[in-house]
Amino acid sequence: MEPKKKLINSVDSCVDEALCGLVRASGGLSLLRGHRVVLRADLDNLKGKVALLSGGGSGHEPAHGGYLGAGMLSAAVAGGVFASPPPASILAAILCLHHAGASGVLLIVKNYTGDRLNFGLAAEQARNHGVLVDMVIVAEDCAFDQPSKAGRRGLCGTIFIHKLAGALAEEGCPLDQIVSKVTEVLKGIGTLGVSLSPCSVPGCLPSFDLPPGDMELGLGEGGWKDGGEREKVEVIMSLFIFTFNVCSHCAVCESFLFCTGDSVVVCVNNLGALSCLEMAVVTGAAIICLENRGVVVARVMSGSFMTSLEMAGVSLTLMRADQETLRLFDAKTSAPAWPNLSSVCVSGRSYITDPQAVSPRPHADTHSEGPLSPVMRKALERVCSTLLEKQEELNSLDRAAGDGDCGNTHAQAAKAIREWLQDHVVPDCPGQLLSVLAGLVQEKMGGSSGALYSLFLTAAAARVTEGQNIAAAWARALCVSSSGAESTRNLTAMAGRASYIAAERVTLPDPGAMAVAAILRAVLESLEGQK
Repeated sequence: MEPKKKLINSVDSCVDEALCGLVRASGGLSLLRGHRVVLRADLDNLKGKVALLSGGGSGHEPAHGGYLGAGMLSAAVAGGVFASPPPASILAAILCLHHAGASGVLLIVKNYTGDRLNFGLAAEQARNHGVLVDMVIVAEDCAFDQPSKAGRRGLCGTIFIHKLAGALAEEGCPLDQIVSKVTEVLKGIGTLGVSLSPCSVPGCLPSFDLPPGDMELGLGEGGWKDGGEREKVEVIMSLFIFTFNVCSHCAVCESFLFCTGDSVVVCVNNLGALSCLEMAVVTGAAIICLENRGVVVARVMSGSFMTSLEMAGVSLTLMRADQETLRLFDAKTSAPAWPNLSSVCVSGRSYITDPQAVSPRPHADTHSEGPLSPVMRKALERVCSTLLEKQEELNSLDRAAGDGDCGNTHAQAAKAIREWLQDHVVPDCPGQLLSVLAGLVQEKMGGSSGALYSLFLTAAAARVTEGQNIAAAWARALCVSSSGAESTRNLTAMAGRASYIAAERVTLPDPGAMAVAAILRAVLESLEGQK
C-alpha cells in the first residue's frame, strides 16, 4: 500500500506553505518571521487588553489560524502535522503579544501531553521575562467513561473557549476574570467524534484500518482512540441512532449532565471529508434528538471548524449556555473561520412556510374506471417493476457519460407511480392517464428527465384516443425506440453532461434512450400478455 495522494508540493514544506496561503488570503493576518506563528495584523489594538494564544498540531484547519481576529485569538502557533508546536515558537508568540502592549496573555491549550508540556514550559519562560501569563486547559472529550491519568482530551469545544474568552478580552476584562469565566463554562462542554474512514498524515499510510460498513466512535484530534468502539453503518437511520448515542454520551459525562429545559449551543463539526449534504442530515438529526430530550437548542454551528485532514467523520460538541454565555457567543468577531450565525434561538422557531394556494393539479382524481382501467394498471405496474430492476444498469450506463444517476431518477418516477396507484383510480381514457403521469413525473422525477417526460406525456395525452389500436402503435414505437437507443452509441452529444466529454470516450448507448425503450417494451409485453 502506498501513501494517499495529496495536493501538496512536498511533505516537508506543506505546513509552512499552508500557513503562508492562509495569511496571504487574509488582510488581517501576518506571519512571525522564523516561526510557525500566525499573528493578528492589528497588534496595536491589543494595547491594554488581554491577548489570547492557542495552537497545536497542523492538519486541523481552520484551527487555529482561522480563529484570529478581533473578538477571538491574537495569535496561533502551529506544529507539524498532528505534532505539538515547539516551546521556542510559543515563547516567541507570547513575547510578541507582550511587546505589542497586551496587559496579559492567556494560553488556551488542548489536553494533550505534548501541548501541555510545551505551552507550560513557554509560559514559565515568559514569566521569567516579566509577562503576566495564565493557561486554560480544554479537556471536554466524552469518549471515555473512565478517563486515563492523562484525563479527557481537548477537541472541538476548544473553539467555544476561543470565542468566549475572545469576547471578554475585547471588552477589556482582566486576565483572572477571563480565566474564571471560561473555567466555569468548560464544566458544561462535551464533545464526541465518529469516523467512517481514517485520515493519513502526508507521506504516511492511514492512521488506522476501518473495515467497510464500520464506523469508529470516540475519535481524538489526530484520528485515534485507544480501545475505540466500532459500530456498523447499515442504513440512513443509523445516523439518527449515532446522533442519539453522541447526545447521550455527552449528556451523561460525569461533569456534564443535562436537564429538561437546559439551553445549549451545538457544534456539528466536519472532520474533513463529509459532504455538505451529509452534514445537513447529521445537523438536523442532532437538533431533533436534543429537542426530544427536552433540551433547548439555542444556537447551532455546522461546518468544518476543527478537522483531521481528510477524515470522513463528524464530531458533536454541546455547550450549556445561559444568557451571559450566549451574549459572549453572539459577540462580533473578525476571525475569518468563524461562521456568520443568527442570534435567534433554534428551538421554538417556526421553520416551515406554507405555499400559496394554487389551482388543482391536472392529475386530480376526477375520473372514473372503465374497461381499459385494469389493462393500463397492469401495464403501469410492469413499467414500475422494469425501471426498478434496471436501476443499477441505467446508473452504470450513465456513469460513462453523465453523473451516474439516470437509474435513480427513473426509480424515483417508478416509486411515485406505484404510490399513486395505491390510492387512485386508473381512468378509462388513455389520454387522461397520460395527463396524470405528466403531472407526476414533473413533480416527483426531477432532473432533465422529469421535464422531458412531462413534455412528451402532455403532448401525447392530447392525441391518444380510446379507438386507437394501442398494441400496434406501441409495437411500432418500441421498434423505433430500440433501434434509436442503440444508434446513440455513434452520436455526438450536443447538450447535457455528455457534451463535455470527448466523443471517443462515449461508446455506450444513451441511458435515457435505453430507459424509454425499456418502458415501451414493458408496456407492450403487458398488453400482449392480456390478449
